[in-house]
Amino acid sequence: MNTQDIIQALAEILEMDASELAASTSLDTLDTWDSLATISFIALVDEKSGHVLAGDDLQKAKTVGDLIALAQSAAA
Repeated sequence: MNTQDIIQALAEILEMDASELAASTSLDTLDTWDSLATISFIALVDEKSGHVLAGDDLQKAKTVGDLIALAQSAAA
């Protein structure tokens, strides 16, 4: 998955426009980044890469860029 694909998929999960997301966007500022969005992101990465993200790794994510890095490392 490339960065734009991940941002687009994340925007769909968060029910917002992809143009509102950047790698520097803090997850704390996103009202819709909640437990359901987290599970949806885990499912997305699993579907695309066959790799289930570790909860500890996801808890360390602070920005959209961190999520992108996790998704791309899972796909590698």
